[in-house]
Amino acid sequence: MFQVFIIMTGINNQKELGDYQTPPYFTKTVCEYLINDMKISPNFIIEPTFGKGNFLFTCLKYFPNSEFHGIELNKNRFNEAKKKLNCDNVFLYNEDIFNFDFSIISDKLNHDDHLLLIGNPPWVTNSELSSMNSNNLPIKSNFKGNKGLDSITGNANFDIAEYIILKLIDSFKNTNTTIAFLVKTIVARNVFKELKRNEIQFNIARILKFNAKKVFNVSADACLFILNLSEKNISKNYCEVFDLDDSSIVKSKFGFRNNKFYSNLNEESHIIDGKSCFEWRQGVKHDCSKIMELEKHDDGYLNKKKEIVDIEDTLIYPLIKSSSIKSNILKNSKKYVIITQKRVRQDTDYIKDLAPKTWNYLKNNQEYFDNRKSVIYKNSPDFSIFGIGDYSFSNYKVGISGFYKDPVFALLSSEKPLMMDDTCYFLSFEKYEDAYIAMLILNSELVQNFIKSIAFLDSKRPFTKKILQRINFDECVNILNFEDLINIEKNLGLINDIDEIHYKNFKNSLQPLYKFQNSSQ
Repeated sequence: MFQVFIIMTGINNQKELGDYQTPPYFTKTVCEYLINDMKISPNFIIEPTFGKGNFLFTCLKYFPNSEFHGIELNKNRFNEAKKKLNCDNVFLYNEDIFNFDFSIISDKLNHDDHLLLIGNPPWVTNSELSSMNSNNLPIKSNFKGNKGLDSITGNANFDIAEYIILKLIDSFKNTNTTIAFLVKTIVARNVFKELKRNEIQFNIARILKFNAKKVFNVSADACLFILNLSEKNISKNYCEVFDLDDSSIVKSKFGFRNNKFYSNLNEESHIIDGKSCFEWRQGVKHDCSKIMELEKHDDGYLNKKKEIVDIEDTLIYPLIKSSSIKSNILKNSKKYVIITQKRVRQDTDYIKDLAPKTWNYLKNNQEYFDNRKSVIYKNSPDFSIFGIGDYSFSNYKVGISGFYKDPVFALLSSEKPLMMDDTCYFLSFEKYEDAYIAMLILNSELVQNFIKSIAFLDSKRPFTKKILQRINFDECVNILNFEDLINIEKNLGLINDIDEIHYKNFKNSLQPLYKFQNSSQ
């Protein structure tokens, strides 16, 4: 039987690049967990990106009969560790992990050998490294197979640790492999999801959370990620979550049920899991808040450069940001945004004649737009924005912040359409009554429990379009009757604003939407 275990540490000697060297007391904690709980006894140990070599040094004490291999790019770190690890059974390589040939080691292994890989890869994303002009990057590729804008915007950004782990998993798949990494929790979850997508077999997956502030003096949700790969088709569909300080109690489980992903498999509200008949939209993205975002002032508007702006009201719209969504009814805002287009990639030259003062203001601040880094603006008209379409100009919306752990859904209505920024998501409606009913349904205990069971509340952005699109309104209205809506109103402190006929009409309006959706699939 061929079994693999993996240990990793940071690749760079600068803390700002995500290099958090593991203190010896904590490498000891990890090794003791592997011995006492995982019952491992490896013949070979590999530590890619070993940094100062703290993990290798600790493993020498706990697994003295193993053969050790370490990879580290930084020459100073490599030399420092080499002095400390000057043993006949230790082999160190001053090489780049992204191009390292693991066959150097794998060719030594017999079928029954146990190989241990364990540790702490760099806590930094490829975008962060690129912004620091680092040369230590993987070959640029859409390695997750994202489509459309996702492949060139935020979803194409990934943690270097995730890239390294997935590369190693691909190298050792279909073997009895146990992996142990200190990573950000989101990295562990992303890797777990990729196991399903790539049909990687495993029989153990665990997350053991620890206090990263105490261990590394960094504010991040972190864990020891344990994964035991397998050569047999015995994959489990879940990952168990523990506290490293108390590894005897399973706190929760996340994973797949009927091929759908849940952050909490114990929640039973999955009955409304499906596909929304309404299209969730993300708010306006402009990446130029100093110029585009304004506040009312006695002499006109005030931009974020603290300049008085004298422009027409024509292209100025009230703006709702995540921090504004604190109540369930929103009718105005103190913040405003300039909307330069009605559809993506619309030519903006029309502004010259429609709103000449606005055009001059934008032209005078051209440099701010030209300095936007996102590739989505490349080859686009001047002053382009994204997340814009007919849906943006609806007078009635139901929106939510993507950032906050408590999912508050708010009804937005005003004489001039309220815009939302790109940290928010919303539905558009033609009728006030429909928007109001949708807002009540979304704030019901049924929906609240469901979206919390499929979102990770410790993520930077727990609620995304992908999460919200899984809310099946047809199932919701089959479960919630009119009396339930009245009770939701009371719980939200709202005055009754609909009658039973409105609800009946809303329910009837869903049927053609679902029929159209099903016929187009």
